[in-house]
Amino acid sequence: MRITTWAEYGVICALHLAKRADEGPVTGRQIAALEKLPADYVEQILLRLRRAGVVASTRGARGGYMLAKSPEETTIRSVIHASELETFDLHCVSHPVETDRCSASHLCSIRPVWMLLQKKIDDVLEGVCLADLLHDEPVVREKVGLPNSPRAKTRGLPILVEAGSQG
Repeated sequence: MRITTWAEYGVICALHLAKRADEGPVTGRQIAALEKLPADYVEQILLRLRRAGVVASTRGARGGYMLAKSPEETTIRSVIHASELETFDLHCVSHPVETDRCSASHLCSIRPVWMLLQKKIDDVLEGVCLADLLHDEPVVREKVGLPNSPRAKTRGLPILVEAGSQG
């Protein structure tokens, strides 16, 4: 899986809004300037996030964008899905090697692996919300089950613990 610029900037913009959730709306240009991102990109991403219901917007002199739900209710999956329009591209569906070979009516032994990978990625992203990312990296690492040191015990999201214990 490759995290695209759309997805990365979408998470940065949503996290910016989460950090200032109690301060009212902020314009896309302000987010772009403060986060050092291209303003046109940010405006397009915020439009996608608004259309998906992740952010809300208000018009007027004091208008701008804010999260539509609390940071605790806004998952990273919802942000990436809105920004990218998908969280994982099933390449055999979007870019089939051969139409007959990759059609849903054809039995394919590879497709279930990609589908399982898509589900695992979605489960991980669904298990992390913007509020989780408001902490420093060591806290987030612990939350998602990554050790802060090589000797640390793995804890956190069950999907990561399962994957790590099978090795």
